This record gives sequence, C-alpha cells and structure tokens, in this order.
Amino acid sequence: MSVPRPTVVGMSSIASPTTDLADEALGVLRELTGRPDAVFREGQDAAVAALVERQQRALVVQRTGWGKSAVYFVSTALLRRRGKGPTLLVSPLLALMRDQVAAAARAGIKAVEISSSNVTEWDDINARLAADDVDVLLVSPERLTNPRFRDEQLPALVARCGLLVVDEAHCVSDWGHDFRPDYRRIRDLLGQLPAGTPVLATTATANERVVADVAEQLGAGGVEVTTVRGPLARDSLRLGVLRLDTDRARLAWLAAHIGDLPGSGIVYTLTVAAAEETAGLLRDAGHEVRAYTGRLDDADRKDAEVALRENRVKALVATSALGMGFDKPDLGFVVHLGAPSSPVSYYQQVGRAGRAVEHADVLLLPGPEDLAIWQWFATSSMPREDHAAAVLTAMADGKAWSVARLETVADVRRSRLELLLKVLAVDGAVERVQGGWRSTGRPWVYDADRYARVTETRESEQRAMIAYAKPVDVAECRMAFLQTALDDPSAAPCGRCDVCAGAWYSADVPAGAAQAASARLDRPGVELAPRAQWPTGADRLGVDVKGKIAAGDQVETGRAVARLTDLGWGQRLRTLLGDDGVGGVATLADDLEAPGLEEDPDAATDVSHRVIRPGLPSDAPPDEDLVKACARVLGSWDWAQRPAAVVAMPSRRRPALVTGVAEGLARLGRLPYLGTLDLVAGGPAGQPGGNSAFRLAGVWGRIGVGEELRDHLSRLQGPVLLVDDLADSRWTVTVAGRELRRAGASAVLPFVLALTA
Repeated sequence: MSVPRPTVVGMSSIASPTTDLADEALGVLRELTGRPDAVFREGQDAAVAALVERQQRALVVQRTGWGKSAVYFVSTALLRRRGKGPTLLVSPLLALMRDQVAAAARAGIKAVEISSSNVTEWDDINARLAADDVDVLLVSPERLTNPRFRDEQLPALVARCGLLVVDEAHCVSDWGHDFRPDYRRIRDLLGQLPAGTPVLATTATANERVVADVAEQLGAGGVEVTTVRGPLARDSLRLGVLRLDTDRARLAWLAAHIGDLPGSGIVYTLTVAAAEETAGLLRDAGHEVRAYTGRLDDADRKDAEVALRENRVKALVATSALGMGFDKPDLGFVVHLGAPSSPVSYYQQVGRAGRAVEHADVLLLPGPEDLAIWQWFATSSMPREDHAAAVLTAMADGKAWSVARLETVADVRRSRLELLLKVLAVDGAVERVQGGWRSTGRPWVYDADRYARVTETRESEQRAMIAYAKPVDVAECRMAFLQTALDDPSAAPCGRCDVCAGAWYSADVPAGAAQAASARLDRPGVELAPRAQWPTGADRLGVDVKGKIAAGDQVETGRAVARLTDLGWGQRLRTLLGDDGVGGVATLADDLEAPGLEEDPDAATDVSHRVIRPGLPSDAPPDEDLVKACARVLGSWDWAQRPAAVVAMPSRRRPALVTGVAEGLARLGRLPYLGTLDLVAGGPAGQPGGNSAFRLAGVWGRIGVGEELRDHLSRLQGPVLLVDDLADSRWTVTVAGRELRRAGASAVLPFVLALTA
C-alpha cells in the first residue's frame, strides 16, 4: 500500500529567528534550564521561530532527549509576552505532566493540569484561567471527551489559545505503536482554532507511515504543515540482547548482575505479575527496587518516581505504566524482561536512558511467552463488529446509556467496552454525555479493510522485533536496526552495541542466584478474593439479583497455586491447562497493561487478554509435584477454621485433573471426599473473558447439589474445601459456593489451581 509522503526537512532548512527574537529566546531557555551557559541544540531555535514569528504548524520528529519540551515552553513564554492566550498542551501521561509542570515553573511559566487526579483543584484552575493567570494548560486527550470540559471550558480555551501542542503525536495514528482513539479528536480541535494559531506536534517514535498520517491530520483543511526530522541515533546508548532459556535463568541473571549496571534505571516487564514478582526477588537478593504498575495509586506512583529520580532505588521494575515522558536525564540503564511488540515501541522505552550521561546500558532478555502476549496487543485498539452492532442497536433509543448498562447487551469486559465506545465516538457514531453515552444517529460501518491493514502492520512489527532480538552472530547493528525501523535515513552501524563491539555483558548465571530464583518461583500460593457484589444489570439477563451478596451466600477468601501470568508456577500451569476449550484461546485477564482505555492513560488500564495456545492437553490426574504444591498452599492458609471435607467442581474438560487434586488433598489432609457438584442443564455456558453480567448469567442455575451430597452437608461440622482448576471471572465458584451454603455448608473455602489474573 502506498503512503503519501509529507514534506520533510531537516532543522537546518528552517529559517532561524531574527536577532532580537534569538536573544530573547536564549534568555528564556536559560531560565528554563537554570543554566546561564545553556544554548539551543541544533534546530530548537528555528522551531521556536516557526511558531512565534511565523505562526506555523509543524511536526517535529526528534530523538528522545533532544529537547522538544524546551521548544514549546520557550515559545509559550515568548507568545505570552506578545499578548497571546495560554498554550493548550495535550499530553498522554500524568508522569509526563508532572515533569513538564515542574520544568515550566523554573522559567516562571505558570503551568497547570486538569486530570482525574486533581479534581479538588478544578474550580481554582477555572478561576485562574478566567483571570488569564495560566500560561500552559495540560490535559489528557481523553479530557477532550468529557462533556463538562468539552462544552463549558474548551470553546473559550480554543478561542483564546495562543499555541496548541500535541505531545507524543504518534498516538494520533492508528499505525503508531501506541494509538489512542481519543487522540483522533485533535483533528476536530484543529478545525476550531482561530486562523493563524501556531500548532506544534512532537514525537520521538514515528516511522514514515506514521509521520504521513499525523501530518495529514495536522493539515486538515488544507493548512500547510512542515515536518521536521532529525537523526534518531542515540550515541549514549549501548544496546545488547541476552538470550536465556528460562524465566529462572533471566531472573537469576538480573539478581546477580543488576548491581553491575551503571547508576539507577528501569527494568521493564510485560505484565503486572512479572513486575511484582521480579521486584520481590530482587529485594530478596538485597537490591533496593520497587514495582511500578497501574495497580499503584497516584500517590504511590509519584513516590516511586521521585525515589528513582533521587537515586534512592537501584531500579523501578515497571510495566508500560512508566512510559512516555518519564524524565530522569541521568538514567543509567534500561533492561527488558520480555520484549515489547515492535522496534518502535522498544526505541521509545529505551529512550528513557542516557539523556544526560555519556554512557547508558540497554539490554533485552526476550522470553518464549512474548509472542503470545503480543497477539493481544496487535488488535487491542480495534473493535469487534458484533460488539459494535450490539451496542449501536441498544443505543438506537436515543437515551443515555451507562457503561454498566451496556455490559448487559455486549459480552465484553468493561475495559474493552470503554475502548469500543471511544472508537465509535471518534467515528462520530456515539457521543459522551452526562449520564453515559448516547447515539448520534449517524450511520457507522465497520471498516474491515482498515482493521485488516492495521493487523497486518502489527504482525510485521512483531516479525521485526523477533529479527532485532537475533543472537549476536546473526544480527545486525542494534541501533541501526531501530533507526531503520523508524525510517531514519541516517541509520549506520553504531560501533557500540553487542553486534558491533562484542557482548559487553556477562552471560554467567551464578548457581546461588539460580537457586534463589527457583526457590522463589517454586513458592506457590496467591489469594482468591471473593465476590462481594452482584454485577449491575444482571436482572436484564434473567438473573434476579442485585446489590451486595448476602453474607450467608458468600464464599470465604480462597487460594490458588498461582496466577497464569505469574512466573514459576504460573508458567507451569499455563502448560498444564493449555487453552480454555473455546476456539483454542486461553484467557489471561487483568494483568496486561495497555494505554488508552481510561481518562488518564497513566492509570495503566488492565485489560482482558486472549492468548492463542496450540492444542488442548489431554486430561490426566495431577502429578506428585502439583499435589505437593497444592498441599503447601493449604499448609500456609490462615483459615479461621480447618475444612471438614472436600468437594470438587464438576468438570467437563478436566475431570481427572480436578477430581485427582480434590482426592489428593482429601487424602493428605485426612478429610472425607464428598464427590462433585452436579451439572444442571448441561452446566455453565459462555466463554471466558467476557463481562461480569454475562459470566454470571452463563453459570446461574447450572450448578446443583445432589441429594447424597446434601445429606453429607447437613451432618458436616465445619467448612467445605471447594476445588476447581481455573478461576476467571470467579462467578463459577461464587454460584457454586452459594449452592453449598444453601445446602447446609457453614462456610466454603474455594481452592483453584490457577487464576487468570
């Protein structure tokens, strides 16, 4: 497919500022940096001149650390001195916003943010905006969809806007590695700007296809856009790839060698569980590290960021929640346990390192599970046609629908449903209003061709990432490879990476570190939290329940051997359990983090994840290691009362495995095994991975207690241990536990081999 090529120039091709402006801009730069000897990097002053003197629209593609933020803060100061209105800066992450607000303050620029993390400050910010006491207003792209902001504040801001800045502009393009539907609204915003309002879009991670797409959107209405690209090589980075066979080996290597890496840095993982597990193992090994994921609240995220900036920790072990915009100029290393899904995304993350130091180390430790995780990300931003049709049909009544209510018409998890609504909104089919979402009445057609092209692009990126991670003896220069992936014409061998100069890292995995890693990974046991609330809208699916689950119907806090996303036992259980029997996919829910699903992307939305897995393992009784692991979990369970008997869930897929575990635990605990519950009307229906209301409806009334089991329960003194293989939505154990409680069990203790999250 041919892509229109934008007009691309180098910074030297842009006219420099006049002498008076150059002197004034240099003074602002020195205030901004706090350095009296600071000077502009090549092209920065030219970009300032384009915005301030000529009021142009420009797309600047420059390497991380070049100083794109200096351009828009210096431009803001100069424009404000000339009587222009405040700068509106659309920025994707709260971490980025915090850095930018702090940087602006050093130059006397009054910058504020409006986001979900500072709701109590909104009235004060609005008053300051009305009094023209704000120089820069930072908002997330998702804020543009907020009805109150869109209707009450945005029109006045647009009318007065002195400069519009779109940071991380690759998010505008659905060809970009980090596409966010709400960024598409910026095209509409551009059309509302007064004539002559300068616009700056910046990114460090855009290949030619993305540059063309973003430039086209910036130029909507025939406005000329100048696209400026600089060389993307990072002379401070020393890149390498270390291939180790197992998760144990990778973790053991990190525990043994993280202290050898320069300064402080970031260890990236692909899942929340891996971040938490890795951080725990490194702390056990004596390293000062913290986990950083979307599950942290805002205060803890801020504290962790500050700890890394102040070098009070060796590393943050992070998911993509710590992504674009985190600024620590002296960051000494970035290590990836598992590869991102594209070279472009990888370049963006490793760009955190080496901004203000001569040398920084970047190392990738790919894992065999990487490809399975990528397969979800490849299509996560694209709606399913049947889900879209169900939502639009329901909303044809013209009323406002809450997300919770829409969950009863489309069997999709909430995070994916919210993403679908954003895509439909950007396409003009629905709009966000007070009370939820409403149809606009405009027709919407599923663009299968476009989604197929995006999918093809994602798959191509995955193949490129596999090529990047080739062993040293068959790979090409790592930096040149990344530059080429970003269509940088200056790509050339770097002379520093492991391909050009030989491996700079040791591949040694000390026996002691390997033993420590194995000991931690072999430690089974995680909590299984009970459901406390019936899902909203269940009654519309024929399940007449709502509100809190009655105390007499609830199960107790349970246990699982591991999460499927865990290292160690999680990986063993993924191999054992294979797919979930529905179309050859296994559901790993709420542990993979992808941006763009919530108002503040920095919240690092957890998303449902379907991983393609080949084949269905044959059902077989558990081996001795698994039974022993189950026994260790039970041995460390701090229950209020020991179970008095064991009951198994009825399994259509793995009866030998489930009953084998239940019988084995009964035998080891010298407890009576009371058999299985009954399947009613064929047993639970539906697929894993959907939303709560549909999952509950699929199991409701389909599990029963037989007469013989009921008789045993009536005479039992103590709780029942309920055994199953896998807990996804937790509604199966919730409904089964309710049936056992109503049949006479004083308490139900759920035990499963694996949790999907």
